[in-house]
Amino acid sequence: MATRASGKYALAISDRSGQAFPYREMVKEWTGALVHRSEFEPKHPQLDPRNRGADGVALMNARPQTFTILSGGGGRATVDLTLPGDFAFASNGMQPFDGAEENRKREAVVNLGTVTIGIS
Repeated sequence: MATRASGKYALAISDRSGQAFPYREMVKEWTGALVHRSEFEPKHPQLDPRNRGADGVALMNARPQTFTILSGGGGRATVDLTLPGDFAFASNGMQPFDGAEENRKREAVVNLGTVTIGIS
């Protein structure tokens, strides 16, 4: 097996500056370039970002919030959001025959204790 020369008197050309430097003072960068140790630039840390875990989304031992009448809430209520009345407009183009009647069909009236709310 052949042995290599020590490079005691050898010169090498820097890939960065093109100047000749002693061979023993040359180092290889992370890019593969052979440069003098005075020209050496380490790899920037942002080129190898650390692996971050995912953001926490769910809570451990989570419980849904419940409202009761005593706490001022309305308890669990089921709301029917279907609209009475047909949406098919008559042959009057895009205009219904009676717009006020269509609005009355879609009026929401909520009775909650002694409060009446009418939304139209």
